[in-house]
Amino acid sequence: MRKLTLIATALALTGCLALSACNNQQDQAQQQAQQPQKLTKPSDPNDSKAWGAYLGQIVQSNMQGMTAPQPYAYLVPAGDTDDAKDARDRQLSNIQDIVARGVLPGNLLAVGGPDSGKTADVVTTAFKDAKAGSFKGVIVVVIGDKADEQRVEDVLKPTNATVRYIEM
Repeated sequence: MRKLTLIATALALTGCLALSACNNQQDQAQQQAQQPQKLTKPSDPNDSKAWGAYLGQIVQSNMQGMTAPQPYAYLVPAGDTDDAKDARDRQLSNIQDIVARGVLPGNLLAVGGPDSGKTADVVTTAFKDAKAGSFKGVIVVVIGDKADEQRVEDVLKPTNATVRYIEM
């Protein structure tokens, strides 16, 4: 009888361990499914949906310190077609309006696009007339290539913004 009790206890423990291990595997699978997949830089500069997702992921990972409910995010289109130029001009106008109005501390302004040079042109043009100290406490995220970083930082520095230049 004693051997039978030991065998039953051993089987019960083995069953519990097996169920626990199975449950752990399910928990790990659920956690992996909940984590967003890391997107890679899109190869097609005209795929605005892919670029929006890619840049959105970069913005999401750089929101620390932001206290506003949502960031101001702008995708600067690439290309030299009339449509691309018009879209870029609209984004420039939108950013210039925000710069002229001012942004409250705790907000985040993010600008990026497939063509780093065009993105840097938009940022430097939009901020060239910004008042000194007008972006104190505001986080400005610019996504581009290392080659454009210095000219972007030079124009943003007088605004006292917290600048985060993120290399693509």
